[in-house]
Amino acid sequence: MNLSLYAVNAFLILDSTGKRIFAKYYSPPHTKEGEGSIFQSVKEEKTFEKGLFEKTWKTQNDISTYDGKLVVMLTVMDVAFYIVGGMEENEIMLYECLRSIRDALELIYKYIPDKRTILDNYDQLLIVVDETIDDGIILESEPAIIASRVTKGPVSEAQAIVSDFKEMGFMSGLQKARDKFAETILKGSF
Repeated sequence: MNLSLYAVNAFLILDSTGKRIFAKYYSPPHTKEGEGSIFQSVKEEKTFEKGLFEKTWKTQNDISTYDGKLVVMLTVMDVAFYIVGGMEENEIMLYECLRSIRDALELIYKYIPDKRTILDNYDQLLIVVDETIDDGIILESEPAIIASRVTKGPVSEAQAIVSDFKEMGFMSGLQKARDKFAETILKGSF
């Protein structure tokens, strides 16, 4: 039994013709060169992706095996999302990870992700994948949390003060407002 945290070997997004939109391959750190990685070249990766697409596109199976690896797939519009793991990995955990990436993208894009939307917002896709999977370790599986990490904008000082008041009780907020008002009067900028 393998008790490693490194559950994901690859995350792929292929279009309806089997061409790569996004591919990220993971190998555990601290392994000898060539020992932990799945493929040694981009040509091998693309050959794997082509064969995987040909096997899974028409069958529409969510979970399957291919080339000695466990593959979980979700088809959305004109793209297919894949997570590849070892045969000993938990397919439900991999499926949940894949679903959370898809759902986070839906939250960010405000509609179902298709090829054009993904390509137009590629930077957000990169952050979503990075927030979900790091070096093959699944970090987060809650789509709302992933989406909030991607879409947080800069906070101005006024917004920070308002949010501080919202988080405080009424009396402590009133006291803070009095202190700020007194500070402003003492500085003479009122």
